[in-house]
Amino acid sequence: MKIAVLPGDGIGPEIMAQAVKVLQRLARDGLNFELEYAAIGGAGYDACGDPLPDATLKLARRADAVLMGAVGGYRYDKLPREQRPERGLLRIRKELGVFANLRPAQLYAELAYATTLKAEVVAGLDIMILRELTGDIYFGEPRGRRANAKGERVGFDTMLYSESEIRRIARVGFEIARKRRRKLCSVDKANVLETSQLWREVVSEVATDYPDVGLTHMYVDNAAMQLVRDPKQFDVILTGNLFGDILSDQASMLTGSIGMLPSASLDENNKGLFEPIHGSAPDIAGKNIANPLATILSVAMMLRYTGDLEEAAQRVEQAVKKVLAKGLRTADIFQQGTRKVSTDDMGDAVVDAL
Repeated sequence: MKIAVLPGDGIGPEIMAQAVKVLQRLARDGLNFELEYAAIGGAGYDACGDPLPDATLKLARRADAVLMGAVGGYRYDKLPREQRPERGLLRIRKELGVFANLRPAQLYAELAYATTLKAEVVAGLDIMILRELTGDIYFGEPRGRRANAKGERVGFDTMLYSESEIRRIARVGFEIARKRRRKLCSVDKANVLETSQLWREVVSEVATDYPDVGLTHMYVDNAAMQLVRDPKQFDVILTGNLFGDILSDQASMLTGSIGMLPSASLDENNKGLFEPIHGSAPDIAGKNIANPLATILSVAMMLRYTGDLEEAAQRVEQAVKKVLAKGLRTADIFQQGTRKVSTDDMGDAVVDAL
């Protein structure tokens, strides 16, 4: 596999170094990886004034997969909107056509104490949130700011989905559900939004091709409540870009820490962009205390979905479980009676478990 490695900003380089250790360990067992590094986000802006430099995009297009850290930082907050690190992330997703964002939320038994919910509510939790990634209000036009007739400032964005965009993400959702517990819940706001009414219609049409998968619909506000009240009722949650962004972050806290959750963003050929769902955490950057497990688990998703290397993916996931079972914890998941370790130490422990 040719892998474009984009460490990003903040804690990105620290956690990416641990993911690379895992790949290097797997390479000793005969797997072949070619790694090439490039800048994105704030690092891209610092290098050439662009959060997605042309060289980075060209590398990402040539690669079989893209492994990314996180982007952003306080010192970039005052930049013009198009030069902010987050715009690089949105643009690379759009340019690569990675429209299907898979965000698993799984509670490891060893981390049941870290969640704020009661143990019986979250024990055994295993949800897959499928978020459409290249449409919706994040990319819809027109958008901008203007003055109204009273001279007040007005901001506007357009929530927009085409039938074909909904249909292709729905098919991915049903295919994933077929490989799991055959339940798919489509989340929208069809009681208010025209976009969501179309979403519900198209998802229902696609469902006729998957009679073996049970389809339900839920309004997003109810889904947010149900994720806290009874999260284990869900198997696969299918939703749009905006709602998926919010619900997947909410679901991360059911697992105890956002530092534990990986993600995969796939195109129609399963070429993917793989990254942890957490941010760049500039307040702890350089302190060697960040949790690298979400990035390491993103490597497992890369091996599974783009590399078709299921055995290697499972090895990485089992190694993470072994490390947690030994009581090793970074600061975000530490509790009395466990052993607090650094970012580097956690990466080394996963390699040792492999």
